[in-house]
Amino acid sequence: MASISSLGIGSNLDLGTLLSNLQTAESQPLVQLQQRQVSYTSKLSAYGQLQSSLNTLQTAAGKLGDPAFFQGVKATAGAADVLSASAGATASAGTYNIAVTQLAQAQSVVAAGQASARTAIGIGTLTIDFGTIAGGSYDAATGKYSGASFTPDASRSAKTITIDASNNTLEGIRDAVNAAKAGVSASIVNDGSGMPNRLVLTSTETGKISSMRIAVAGDAALSNLLAQDPAGTQNLQQTLPAQNAELTVNGIAVTSASNTVKESIQGVTMNVLKLGTSSLAVARDTGKVENAINDLVKAYNALQSTAGTLTAYDADKKTGAALMGDSTLRNIQVSLRQALTSPQSGGTMETLSEIGVGFEKDGTMSVDADKLDAALADKLDGVARLFSSASGSTAGYGKQLSALVDKVTGTGGALKVATDGMTQSLKDLDKQYDDMQARVDAKVDYYRTQFTQLDLLVNQMKSTSSYLTQQFASLSGSK
Repeated sequence: MASISSLGIGSNLDLGTLLSNLQTAESQPLVQLQQRQVSYTSKLSAYGQLQSSLNTLQTAAGKLGDPAFFQGVKATAGAADVLSASAGATASAGTYNIAVTQLAQAQSVVAAGQASARTAIGIGTLTIDFGTIAGGSYDAATGKYSGASFTPDASRSAKTITIDASNNTLEGIRDAVNAAKAGVSASIVNDGSGMPNRLVLTSTETGKISSMRIAVAGDAALSNLLAQDPAGTQNLQQTLPAQNAELTVNGIAVTSASNTVKESIQGVTMNVLKLGTSSLAVARDTGKVENAINDLVKAYNALQSTAGTLTAYDADKKTGAALMGDSTLRNIQVSLRQALTSPQSGGTMETLSEIGVGFEKDGTMSVDADKLDAALADKLDGVARLFSSASGSTAGYGKQLSALVDKVTGTGGALKVATDGMTQSLKDLDKQYDDMQARVDAKVDYYRTQFTQLDLLVNQMKSTSSYLTQQFASLSGSK
């Protein structure tokens, strides 16, 4: 059977264009479905933006809904170069006078000089432990103790380091000590003398309890270089004694093994920086509360801005945004406004206006900073009750806003229902589109088959006509 390589070539008719036009006409329902898909997708995206704005608002509200948030305190040092401080949840308000008379310090000892840092010294073991030196006397010029005792720190285990042929030089000993992580940092200092290379050992922790004792077993040369017992043989020179931080808090003497002094004032951690005096004020952190209230207002206004964008109408294009006229968004806005304007009970304050927070004509919120500062300074507990309440109670703007967002975004909530409905509508449209596409494809295939048959028929008729014309011409010529 004859075939047609290109539609219309047999009949010399523009069947390809005709088929294309028919396909376009048959596809019109698909275009309409696509337009609905675009609309639904835009609406689903808009719901996502609304969800994000609500989540931000809920975060801000949730912070204010926690009563513990209002109990936060801060510590402020009068002389920031003398000390810094931070306050925890157990700290109480108060004012303190601090006098720092000594900083905590790590012990540092130095060995006798060696001509070369790479010459073998001896082999054996070093056993390092830590403790407290007490009694006797100390000669700062020689760095030696006389008649002192050494009490080991029971909370720290001694560390043994092996010195063998692979590491028995000054450099090798340095590296072995550092690799052992024994609580000691080792380095080599060149003092410029005839025997310049000196091994320096420094405790990694400050405080009197971190004085070093080093027992050496093995070659005499190794022992003569490094053996160090504050209560006995001392072959190392102490250049910095281990010492505690010493200070007074309102005249009460305080010591600390570290320059980070914890709990000398309940709930307060001080970092002493240099010798000197400073005041220290521990007070309720109203600045943190003020920032949180401003964050809540910003979050609410951002939500209003998002809602305005999602419901806007473009007069030039005569088109509306994805959620123009959407009842879900409108109802959420109404619920939020009602929640923020409903008076609270159980506290000394009832409305946001009492702390300088109110609504403008355009629906946004604003803050009177002076009025808010005054409320926080004089009535912090009342502000706390305005936003939060004890467990089991639903009072407080912070708690109520957070619960409202949970309600509208959770299972069965207005936004959740609207979002799920739109998602299902898109799935249904996808199925309709696929079904419609299959029908259009089948119809177009039917048209193509019919046109192909028409093309073949016309082509056959043209061939027959040509043949008959030739035959008649031949008959006429033979007469």
